[in-house]
Amino acid sequence: MLRKETSRSYQEFNDEEEELQTPDFYQDNGSANGGLEEPEESIASVLPEEDTVNGNTFTLFNKACLKNVFTVLLLFIYLVLTAVAVFLAYQTITDFMEKLSHPVMSVTYKEVDAFSPPGIALYPGTAQLLSCKHHHHAHIPPLVTPGKPQPGDCVMEEVTYTGPFTNHTVKQALVVSGPTDVRNRELIFLQFSKNETEEDFSAITYMLFDKYNDLSRSVDKSAFMQACERNYSMRTFSGGFRTWVKMSLVKTSGKKNESMEFRQESSVVKYNDKRPVSEQEAIQLFFVAFEWRDPFVQEVRDIVTANPWNTVAILCGVFMALFKAANFASFSVKWVIKIRKRHLRNRNKELNHIGSERHSS
Repeated sequence: MLRKETSRSYQEFNDEEEELQTPDFYQDNGSANGGLEEPEESIASVLPEEDTVNGNTFTLFNKACLKNVFTVLLLFIYLVLTAVAVFLAYQTITDFMEKLSHPVMSVTYKEVDAFSPPGIALYPGTAQLLSCKHHHHAHIPPLVTPGKPQPGDCVMEEVTYTGPFTNHTVKQALVVSGPTDVRNRELIFLQFSKNETEEDFSAITYMLFDKYNDLSRSVDKSAFMQACERNYSMRTFSGGFRTWVKMSLVKTSGKKNESMEFRQESSVVKYNDKRPVSEQEAIQLFFVAFEWRDPFVQEVRDIVTANPWNTVAILCGVFMALFKAANFASFSVKWVIKIRKRHLRNRNKELNHIGSERHSS
């Protein structure tokens, strides 16, 4: 009896062991997979299902967060690059327009041996010209019989015209040809006398213009003097002094026309009048000398520093950088989308695999 029970229990134990080793769903899976069973699937079947699902969900959540942060970062970089490019383009265009509307003044000096004789227009009024002489090396000899007419060697011409600013004022100008030889310091020395001494202040007005030859060749000298008075400034020299006028010529070139003007440096020296007091009170004397200051002609030009080709090159570089930034952002977004699709495809496969395992179990 004992042997029969032992043999029966041994037989039942063997049968139960065979049933545990060869369940039906393992046979089905083996037949479906061609009799091959992967070790990972057998290990996953032994592990608890809840831990596997929680681990996969946590991993997927971390990857999704990282990808979203990376996408936002790329878009932020693209927006920053776009803003910088737009600001640079705006600044370049603004600087170009500013330089175009505000040209820079360029000053150059040209050295000459001799100047064209300038025109010296004198308005003596009631004063009388006593003498006009050319001297060299800035040397003026002592005066002989001051207050009396003396011989001169100047080229001059009288012109009567109507003032350009007052239609009823008639002006009489004594125009003298100015000095030319700047190397030998040529000057012109003029003397005037005036009998009227009732005024508190006595002065003679003068005006310098570009070329005396333009007046001598002009058909309408009155119109020429009117134009000169519009374009050149008036100055004065006083009686009882010797006024030394040193001239420098300035040429100004604008966008449409060119103009000539004189810059003057004046120095005044008191004249030691040795005439009798009665004669000094009756007749006022005027002395003036005109000389070139230096042999340089100052040329002033307006230069537009805005270079359109340079601006176009900068804008091309800006738009090229903007295009590269857009291309980089587009490539980054496509790459992120591709990775996301791959991630979704792998996750769907994992979910389908887990679902099939649950269904089979």
